[in-house]
Amino acid sequence: MQSKVITYQSSKIFYHIIGKGRPVILIHGFGEDGEIWNKQVDFLKDHFQLIIPDLPGSGQSELIKDMSIEGMAEVIKAILTEEKIEQCDLIGHSMGGYITLAFAEKYPHMLSSFGLVHSSAFADSEEKKAARLKSIEFISKNGAYDFLRTAIPGLFGKHWSPDHQREIEGLVEKGRNFTSEALVQYYQAMINRPDRTHVLKTFAKPILFIIGEQDNAVPFAQSLQQCYLPDQSHIHILRHSAHMGMWEETTAVNNFLLAFLQ
Repeated sequence: MQSKVITYQSSKIFYHIIGKGRPVILIHGFGEDGEIWNKQVDFLKDHFQLIIPDLPGSGQSELIKDMSIEGMAEVIKAILTEEKIEQCDLIGHSMGGYITLAFAEKYPHMLSSFGLVHSSAFADSEEKKAARLKSIEFISKNGAYDFLRTAIPGLFGKHWSPDHQREIEGLVEKGRNFTSEALVQYYQAMINRPDRTHVLKTFAKPILFIIGEQDNAVPFAQSLQQCYLPDQSHIHILRHSAHMGMWEETTAVNNFLLAFLQ
């Protein structure tokens, strides 16, 4: 795996590249970094050229001036420009899906397809915005690590969690790398993002949906509502997963991604 860095808005953005073939970008979500995709990278690297960024404020990447969802989508564009990639497939988990949609809205000609993994094109409801504002208040008072320590375990489903406590604890410990500023900026970006269901309706190429039936972060009913908007939907429901199907049902997710991308 090759580690690379670009400078964007005077900030360092890190990403990794592995494999050969058609380029596929894997975008992680809130409270994660690019390593969240390691189980998918190990499986897909023999089929595609995988590009896995650390979003601004995550992993080794620094915060940028424009930390909106649209601003982070421009970081993906900058990486593609650096790599001289004119077209790719884009897969985003959770907040990474919001960034994927923003990219697809502005640069649809650069995508062969895109996928939403536990993510949504709908804007936040007022109830969801209120919950995020409470999270911001908690982070500001208690810090990033204490927040992630309480939030991360709830992202996993009841079937998977009891036998994988060490993996969950490892992800929680990585929360020590986040600043309160980064998490607050992410939450503000998610609160302010618009509805992008029109992207699903107008994108003329395949769109993948991977949905967790036990997902509390992106409710199952809401996920189903958006699946029927595109002309070319590929829908996969993970019956035993919550919000982290990449870990909870790794084999199924890997096979879904391979079949979709091929």
